[in-house]
Amino acid sequence: MDKANYSVLTDFILLGFTDNPQMQLPLFLMFLLVYVVTIIWNLGMIVLICSESQLHNPMYFFLGNLSFVDLCYSSVIAPKMLSDFLSKTKRISYNACAIQLYMFGFLADVECLLLAVMAYDRYVAICNPLLYTVVMSKKVCKQLMAVAYFIGMVDSMIHTCNTFRLQFCRSNVLNHFFCDIPPLLALSCSDTYINEIVMFTFIGFIIGSSIGMILVSYTYILSTIMRMHSAEGRWKAFSTCASHLTAIGIFHGTMLFMYFRPSSSYTTDQDKVVSVIYTLVIPMLNPLIYSLRNKEVKEALKRLVNRKIFSR
Repeated sequence: MDKANYSVLTDFILLGFTDNPQMQLPLFLMFLLVYVVTIIWNLGMIVLICSESQLHNPMYFFLGNLSFVDLCYSSVIAPKMLSDFLSKTKRISYNACAIQLYMFGFLADVECLLLAVMAYDRYVAICNPLLYTVVMSKKVCKQLMAVAYFIGMVDSMIHTCNTFRLQFCRSNVLNHFFCDIPPLLALSCSDTYINEIVMFTFIGFIIGSSIGMILVSYTYILSTIMRMHSAEGRWKAFSTCASHLTAIGIFHGTMLFMYFRPSSSYTTDQDKVVSVIYTLVIPMLNPLIYSLRNKEVKEALKRLVNRKIFSR
């Protein structure tokens, strides 16, 4: 196709999950529920952490940031996806697609690095409690978050610019429910070899660094837990670590599955289901896994509710 035909591409058509009209409303209601729960739980965690002075410590500073990232992360994907269930055209403009890809990549990177920072925070708290306030000072916590946001912005800008310099002359029909790198590469008639090398290298470095930090931190944490004298304390700490590692494993596992394959292999509906896990399900579950099972959070929530009731 010549350059003139390429230049008229102004939008993409998102195929979504299914073209079956009877499935559109049930899927809309299901994902609407997931999104509403995600907003309530994550926004609730942010409000609770900000309003309760007892939660003003490094662990909850990072948990508050995780809730903020998850809230934004799911909001980049869910509103457009929900509107497409009720729309016949399911179009997204070229520029809107680029913005969605950038924001998704940016927030995914931040979440990936934030999970590593949280694992390191728990390592210091459990394995070196006497040094905790010194090592994880307010200044250090803010610097760690600033680095995570900066890396996310730069990395996502590289991938977005690299992707949208390509020519999309095969079709404008995107076999996905949002703008993501693999389906966009599959649409391109340009040589995507450099794009795939850049994607494997940069995403591999970020995910690999995150996984490495998490594994090392939790190895030391589990070693410390096993030396605890109280069997009840060991079991409680182990169950908490197990739930954290499960969530981390699902998030990183789905990311590796999606981005460490050639773009030509992105063809099945299974990939869309995998994408739902890390774009919508994980952001909904993170507050439950990391915070709502926590005794301090439950007590802080009770105090906040009591204040609201008795202040009337």
